[in-house]
Amino acid sequence: MAVDLIPLSQLPSRYGIARSNLYNRLKDLKIEPTKQGRKAFVNEKELKLLDELHAHLKEGGITSDFIKQQDHQFPQLVTDSTSEVEQSLPVSVQSQSEPTITQKPTALISVVEAVVKRFIPTSTSRLTYLRELEEAYQNGWLLSTSEVANLLGLAPKTITSYGQEFSDAGFVFTRVGMRKRGEIAWAIDKQTSDWSEQLSSSTKSVKEAFSEAFDP
Repeated sequence: MAVDLIPLSQLPSRYGIARSNLYNRLKDLKIEPTKQGRKAFVNEKELKLLDELHAHLKEGGITSDFIKQQDHQFPQLVTDSTSEVEQSLPVSVQSQSEPTITQKPTALISVVEAVVKRFIPTSTSRLTYLRELEEAYQNGWLLSTSEVANLLGLAPKTITSYGQEFSDAGFVFTRVGMRKRGEIAWAIDKQTSDWSEQLSSSTKSVKEAFSEAFDP
């Protein structure tokens, strides 16, 4: 095994996060772990990137801002990952994406994210957004309208039409000001209801399922 390969199984404890959160970070950073048999690894360069993202999140930042900073410093991060995705797409899809690649880097990110989501099981996606909302609630993060819309699977216009406060998936979202770029900032709180215990039990079952599927 190469010296610069770090087992993927060590990273959740390294950052103090759940495996699902680690998978989300790998997906957001377009990191493709190296597989050797049944085990997966990241190299030192990818580990450094994960460390920098973790430090950014601990300071109260969000993943999308970190990726934008990386795009400005290392445009190759997005380009290389996109090239790998394109090789697996039909020729007709590749030809449609080429103008976007050369002219609109921000649109390119959306295309890559859409392609990646196609390979993620639907059941996992439905549970992941609850974990991300829980993480935002626990850390007291303020989410923008677009971030809330993305997590809830709704359009940003729908979110803003709800007014000063609304609830969804057991969380209460309240307008508390503005974020950068003029987006509304939303604080997240929890609804006090009996079904919170049921949600906790369901989350525990999901973690057990992840443990069975993940063999470090």
